[in-house]
Amino acid sequence: MAIKDLVLEQLKRVKGPDLSGNIVDLGLVSEIVVADNKVFFSVTVPAERAEELEPLREAAERAALGVEGVEKAGVVLTAAKQGGSRSDAPPPQQRPAPQPGPRKPAGIPGIGSIVAVASGKGGVGKSTTAVNLALALKALGLKVGILDADIYGPSMPRLMQITGRPETVNGRTLKPMENYGVKVMSMGFLVDEDTPMIWRGPMVISALNQMLKEVVWGELDVLVVDMPPGTGDAQLTMAQNVPLAGAVIVSTPQDLALIDARKGLAMFRKVEVPVLGIVENMSYFVCPDCGSRHDIFGHGGAEKEAERLGVPFLGGIPLTMQIRETSDAGEPIVVSDPDSPHAQAYRDIARAVWDRAGSAQQAAPNIVFE
Repeated sequence: MAIKDLVLEQLKRVKGPDLSGNIVDLGLVSEIVVADNKVFFSVTVPAERAEELEPLREAAERAALGVEGVEKAGVVLTAAKQGGSRSDAPPPQQRPAPQPGPRKPAGIPGIGSIVAVASGKGGVGKSTTAVNLALALKALGLKVGILDADIYGPSMPRLMQITGRPETVNGRTLKPMENYGVKVMSMGFLVDEDTPMIWRGPMVISALNQMLKEVVWGELDVLVVDMPPGTGDAQLTMAQNVPLAGAVIVSTPQDLALIDARKGLAMFRKVEVPVLGIVENMSYFVCPDCGSRHDIFGHGGAEKEAERLGVPFLGGIPLTMQIRETSDAGEPIVVSDPDSPHAQAYRDIARAVWDRAGSAQQAAPNIVFE
């Protein structure tokens, strides 16, 4: 039998939330994903009973680890949809208004602030911005980590020039990889570079929760999260499960990119995550031969958009071969050429981000999908 089938058989021994039936026959187990002797799945439970049913999650994890060939099991509890179906939900005017709750502590012990770097679309240089922002924060004297939350297209191993596999602690938690004095965790350390990640939403959520909460991050002033592009499962998971200090939106100047950046900004506002500001990447190009400036993608679009939306404009980063080459080589410009004007631009942005993110953290909102 395949490992997936063996795991399912073992999970049939785990009783349901009310000790009747088993979690497989009750339809509570998501699709099981197997990758490099690791299995990932989620168990659906009522949201209000999540803490009470933690032993059920542990039992499911033990059952999966009991299968020969399984070295690690990633199991998370997924909240069942609240409020019932649309047909039996009360009309909006009858629903009680949400009451403000107490501020929650940091979601990950030892980490002071968590900053998400996001974009509405791919191809705008978000990961390059994230890694240089993290290294610029390190240059300011802070203890910094990077979480590569792009499960489908992890880029931090290459950008940070890190190879190999993370070590485990007590057979359960992982030690982050490290380079340039920054701690890093990425799915790219756990699977081969050419391996496609054909995962559904629950698997992405499970992997993100593991990389956040089952990694020995130690004491960090700030954790920079390189988000995948768009407004999908990863962004909502981070917004719901982690008290983000805020989000940095990366865009290029042209109108099409700004439309998508606007969507990303609106999403973070909707889930009550502060938007720390907008970075305009590939802002302009200076010809290395003649020294003339060219606005290839237009100019100032992100700054005008930030002003229109009432969020800070953090700065512009030029389109240069040096930034591209140093990123591809795993030697980001902030560390490979710290005296360059480009590195200074990243440090200025980092200082502005830290001024806003370092002073306060945001309690994780409660998101209900209807």
